Amino acid sequence: MESVDVRVLRAARDWAAAGERVLLATVARTWGSSPRPAGSMMALREDGRCVGSVSGGCIEDDLVLRYTRAHGGAGIPRSAPELVRYGVHADDAHRFGLPCGGTLELLLEFDPDLAALDALVRQLEAGQLMQRTVDCATGAVRQAPADAPQALRFDGATLSSTLGPQYRMLLIGAGALAEYVATMALFNDFAVTLCDPRVEHLGAWSVPGAHLTTEMPDDAVRALRPDTRTCIVALSHDPKLDDLALLEALHSPAFYVGAIGSRRNTDLRRQRLIEHFDETEESLRRLRAPVGLFIGSRTPAEIAVSIMAEILAVKNGVALPATLSVAVAKTREPSAA
Repeated sequence: MESVDVRVLRAARDWAAAGERVLLATVARTWGSSPRPAGSMMALREDGRCVGSVSGGCIEDDLVLRYTRAHGGAGIPRSAPELVRYGVHADDAHRFGLPCGGTLELLLEFDPDLAALDALVRQLEAGQLMQRTVDCATGAVRQAPADAPQALRFDGATLSSTLGPQYRMLLIGAGALAEYVATMALFNDFAVTLCDPRVEHLGAWSVPGAHLTTEMPDDAVRALRPDTRTCIVALSHDPKLDDLALLEALHSPAFYVGAIGSRRNTDLRRQRLIEHFDETEESLRRLRAPVGLFIGSRTPAEIAVSIMAEILAVKNGVALPATLSVAVAKTREPSAA
């Protein structure tokens, strides 16, 4: 799998290169509840074909109806960008399937510049984080490499968004749990790498789309060059594999570092890292262990749900209460799994 942004922009680029008329729609801002967050994109071809999404489906249908030939319309116009708003009135919200009180505003770019799209797609395919800024009055676009992701910015005159490669996940230790986590990560648009030097553990591994490596996990962390779109999860239960990899991960910009294990094993790991590797309680604060949110999980599939939920919450900037911590919850409910 690959980033939705890349798929949308590549489709727009390829259609334009083939001589097709193209509309690029971006969610510029939202009020209240909305089906898709600001920055979501959709590419629409003049015959009604689309890639990506800006809502649950009804707004896409309206854009197809208004701007393509699919229902006998005139097709995508040649004009300056437009800002359109959906859900201002209750009947709009009902018609377009928006949640109660939900409103969103779209920037519509008609026939975006092919050369700019091609340059942008090539940079994204090469793994470069990019900043794209659109003048909403003229359609002029500025594109430049970015050092770090930034929230979408829209002031009514210009829209600036960070576009980049997929979020990445490195899993350490093959097994049923890793298979479930990898599968969930893939359909949440992560690029997944599974690392396990124990070749015998890889015999039953069967997750298409996940990259495999048998190098030592700390080497795998260094080779991955973690950034702020990377998460690293140790699942091997083997200190020889997990500890050095976690040390590398904790001193990287990775947005999430976690390790599975009981409360006792977690405490022993912290002691080892402090006594033998000069870590401190402060430097280990970023380590999420035992990994996951407390949902009473008992099976590998349920544990994977709890891990993926915590990763997505951290990725999306959600402040998690301490009561959802596995360690805290199990202290209160020692019989829970």
